[in-house]
Amino acid sequence: MGMSKTPRTSTKSKTWATWIAIVGGSLGWHRFYLHGFRDIPGWLHPAPTLIGLYGVMRMRSLGQDDQLAWTLIPLLGCTISAAMLAAIVYGLTSDEKWNARFNRDSPPSEGGLGAVLGVMLALLVGSGVLMATIAFAAQRYFEYQVDSEISTPAQSPVPLAPAAANG
Repeated sequence: MGMSKTPRTSTKSKTWATWIAIVGGSLGWHRFYLHGFRDIPGWLHPAPTLIGLYGVMRMRSLGQDDQLAWTLIPLLGCTISAAMLAAIVYGLTSDEKWNARFNRDSPPSEGGLGAVLGVMLALLVGSGVLMATIAFAAQRYFEYQVDSEISTPAQSPVPLAPAAANG
């Protein structure tokens, strides 16, 4: 009457992976879903996200002139953009490749409409966040350059002394 206890792996849904990457990808949730909690790259996701959020909180409390805040905020934009890219890759992976990689010993999974809608949302959010991050970083960089030019007076060329006339 003994039941065999063979380890059974659970089916990894492409649709779920896509939506988890959209919702919590910047914190590594999609990696934990697919690879488990021992996944080292998954644990590397929260640090830049939280540092970027710290930059947002600094800017809200100290204002837009805080240089550390505008240095840290693009980290948040980059992690969100990377999570949206992961969602796009998951959603666009063919069912055959997905099942060969994640569902080798379990029942196959199909993407369907949920994965397609997830890809569309990830494209919208990811492109918007990436463009905003680039614009924010560039604006702050050029404002810093202008401020440093204003605070450092320009060097005017020194006029050459006229040659002494021998007379």
